[in-house]
Amino acid sequence: MDTPANMLLIRPPGVYRPQGDTELLVSCVRRERLDGDSRVLDLCTGTGAVALAAAHEGARVTAVDLSARAVATAWLNARLHRSGIRLRRGDLLAPVTAGTFDLITANPPYVPAARTRRGHGRGLAWDAGPDGRLVLDRICREAPPRLARGGVLLVVQSSLADVPATLAALGAAGLRTAVTARRRQAFGPVMTARAALFERLGLISPGDRWEILVVVRGVRER
Repeated sequence: MDTPANMLLIRPPGVYRPQGDTELLVSCVRRERLDGDSRVLDLCTGTGAVALAAAHEGARVTAVDLSARAVATAWLNARLHRSGIRLRRGDLLAPVTAGTFDLITANPPYVPAARTRRGHGRGLAWDAGPDGRLVLDRICREAPPRLARGGVLLVVQSSLADVPATLAALGAAGLRTAVTARRRQAFGPVMTARAALFERLGLISPGDRWEILVVVRGVRER
């Protein structure tokens, strides 16, 4: 299957474009053992790129996004790739009320922002409060109980959003955790526009315009 960078995907304005974080998460999904019996939940699905990667391995995939436009886009991309992904619109796990999953994936908003609430419009895909953890903290609380025994949680985030806090929260929830992938990359347009804010918050050194993307992997062993 193609990488998100060259995968044929419909992406209308207002839907998050698959970038380095999507590609890093997809690479980790492909390393998991998935087959026709695997139940996968993809949170913050956007265009559906990560969900499609899991479905390509034969897994039964449910994909969720808060944005109606994103859900419609993921539906179109699932049709384009002849994939039977189930789409739900809602806030994280809220629309999936029952059952457990062998794999939960998430590419949530994690960009620190001046506002203390979640973004709106295009900002819904990346704004995550002053510490970048408005959505990450909720995933760390809500996802572990929905993992089957031996189930895996994969979450991608920036180093600017406190990776140790994610590891600690998932560890406290009973998961065995590790950073399973990382990538250093230059700031994109959104991060560059907020570089002065990041400097004021002490998240980067003056003049620094790089971040480390990481995928945190948590396993429910019991």
